[in-house]
Amino acid sequence: MTGAVLKMQFPDPESEHEAAALHHWNGDGTARLLAHDPDRRALLIERCDPGTPLRVLPLDEALDAVVALLPRLWPPADGPFLSLAEAVAGWIVALPAAWERAGRPHERRLVGLALDLLYGLADCQGEQVLVNQDLHAANVLWATREPWLAIDPKPLVGEREFSAVPMVRGTELGHSPAAVRRRLDRLSAELGLDQVRDWTIGHTMAWSIAGDTFFAEHVEIVHWLLDQP
Repeated sequence: MTGAVLKMQFPDPESEHEAAALHHWNGDGTARLLAHDPDRRALLIERCDPGTPLRVLPLDEALDAVVALLPRLWPPADGPFLSLAEAVAGWIVALPAAWERAGRPHERRLVGLALDLLYGLADCQGEQVLVNQDLHAANVLWATREPWLAIDPKPLVGEREFSAVPMVRGTELGHSPAAVRRRLDRLSAELGLDQVRDWTIGHTMAWSIAGDTFFAEHVEIVHWLLDQP
């Protein structure tokens, strides 16, 4: 008998197509989707036992697991998923307004830098695959069927480089200049990914303000990636 978890989703657009993404991956590196009630936004998902998150591992052991897992999560995809280019268009509009609304919590030049990067990156992407914009080290769990399975995807269709961003940015594997740069260097080199740094800066700035909440650690990460104190 397969253990299961019932997940009731918040009605936010980023997780709207989680069920479709899990169905598309079909358990290859992710928890399996067992059933889905779209009207209730309810998902019945394979339970990951014991469910220990990847973040408990030392940094380089965790990165070993990510390097093995990420390429399995890059199937070609179409269907209902928002494209990364469409998401970028939304971030470009939303970020300056959010910065103003939050009381200009950091220097304006970082907003401008993020917008410039996002404009350029969106227009010169490589092959389009299914990517998860929230694959951080608390969303990869130790499981019985496989050593590590991804959960809780926020899917987009975009280039592979973008899929490494949450692991570079996420604080779960350490929040320091050395830890962030180590994650960036290893994932870029070992997975053959270009532009991860620039995608990380752009996406981290886009997600640095949510409603009235400003995430100061996001701006710290951007400064570290820019080699600033």
